[in-house]
Amino acid sequence: MRTCLFPGTFDPITLGHTDVISRGLDLFDRLVIGIGVNSSKTPMFALEERMAWIKEIYKDDARVEVTSYSGLTIDFCKKIDARFILRGIRNIGDFEYEKAIADVNRTLAPHIETIFLSTALQYSSIASTLVRDIYRYGGDVTSFLPEAVIAGIKRIKQ
Repeated sequence: MRTCLFPGTFDPITLGHTDVISRGLDLFDRLVIGIGVNSSKTPMFALEERMAWIKEIYKDDARVEVTSYSGLTIDFCKKIDARFILRGIRNIGDFEYEKAIADVNRTLAPHIETIFLSTALQYSSIASTLVRDIYRYGGDVTSFLPEAVIAGIKRIKQ
């Protein structure tokens, strides 16, 4: 079974993320969306909310699992028996940053491959950081987010 980890904070998950996930599902038998927990970062949305949104989006696809982890991504790959890491690339800056991480990961665990997928053109400018800023200042984020997230943030605002 080809298991792949798609790691990130997904704060929140965007249409750019879901684009990469959908195309990754064509490549792998099992895709684990791993929400990394970093004690030095304070996310805008609670871990439980982010996990619930992702579970809702992929509730009809048994190939997708959602979990959280802390520590090195490579160690988590070993724990879930993932031989692949999936990363989305929006631009050349993303590529340079992600390639550096992939190179270090390959040094630590040569048997785990990082696969880069470029986002579809219409999602290439979507970043969770930008979406959070728009949301924080009352802007309309609906064109950047899956329906499950839109419904979730509407509930939070009430």
